[in-house]
Amino acid sequence: MTSLHLSQTRKWLFSSPPIEWAVNRLRGLLIGALRQGPVPQHVAFIMDGNRRFARRSHIETVEGHNLGFEALARILEVCYKSGVKVVTIYAFSIENFKRSKYEVDALMDMARVKLAQMAQHGDLLDRYGASIRVLGQRELVKPDVLESIDRAVKLTRNNDRAILNVCFPYTSRDEITTAIRTTVQEYSTPLPPEPSSTTFPESRIASKIRNRKPSSTSSETLQMDMSSINEDVGVEDSGSASSDDTTLHPDSPPLPHLLSRYPNPETISEATLDGHLFTAGNPPLDLLVRTSGVERLSDFMLWQCHEDTQIVFLECLWPEFGLWHFLPVLVEWQWRKRKGEEREWTMGRRRALRAGR
Repeated sequence: MTSLHLSQTRKWLFSSPPIEWAVNRLRGLLIGALRQGPVPQHVAFIMDGNRRFARRSHIETVEGHNLGFEALARILEVCYKSGVKVVTIYAFSIENFKRSKYEVDALMDMARVKLAQMAQHGDLLDRYGASIRVLGQRELVKPDVLESIDRAVKLTRNNDRAILNVCFPYTSRDEITTAIRTTVQEYSTPLPPEPSSTTFPESRIASKIRNRKPSSTSSETLQMDMSSINEDVGVEDSGSASSDDTTLHPDSPPLPHLLSRYPNPETISEATLDGHLFTAGNPPLDLLVRTSGVERLSDFMLWQCHEDTQIVFLECLWPEFGLWHFLPVLVEWQWRKRKGEEREWTMGRRRALRAGR
């Protein structure tokens, strides 16, 4: 209960006009300073600790999730104002369906209400030009929640300066499985047939007929024309054989140009699967943050995490998360980014000097 009282006291104190102005001014200066350096283009959050915060504060679990949504709104503004282009949040795991029906229904209802509020009444997304994209298995979502999701996506689809990916309901293994399935379907679909190489060119036929001598009999002329045309298109002359000799019988093998053609599976690469993920088209994941002190990814963004992704685990619970927790994370990311760029420049310089010897 002490934690909740401190949180409420802090909120009341910061809501007074002079202190609110000073804090906003300081926040703006700090974010402006961050924008002077490299900024992560894609940041992901595992919003963990809502239930623990509720238990510790002796409030309902649903109220803990509501406070978590307020923390999300605060951190989204920090991200977009700093220059982050894509924010991905782990809103609901497929594994969460194993929780009590009361909590699952409450989370679904809250998602429906909050998405509608964010898309219709809040100016946060419009202010920073952010569009909502919901990633996950739609068939697991209740119809009324699905309507709110589609409405939120539609209302923000014209925003093109930033993206908010809401993973709901989602697991990384399901995403990878879906990407593999759609890749197999794509590579199992025949390619469009190529134009036949034995098509008779009308202009060539007309040219051949015009160039024949008039003294030839019509039958001789026709035979010579057909022989010449066959030579042009690469068909062997069958002599005096009748037209029945060229008829394809049921037991005849199909012509090569009529066979179905499929994409070459040898061309499948990491980029192929990237293009079939839910996050296709997004920049690489630069930073992943998880609150509550738990140090695991919980089946989130497993494919997107690469060698340059910085993963940070924080002790604070998600409803407590704000600028003062996130600022040191961004500063450390910028420091690591500069160190990496300096290391690459030094190595490139050395290679150039060795090549010049």
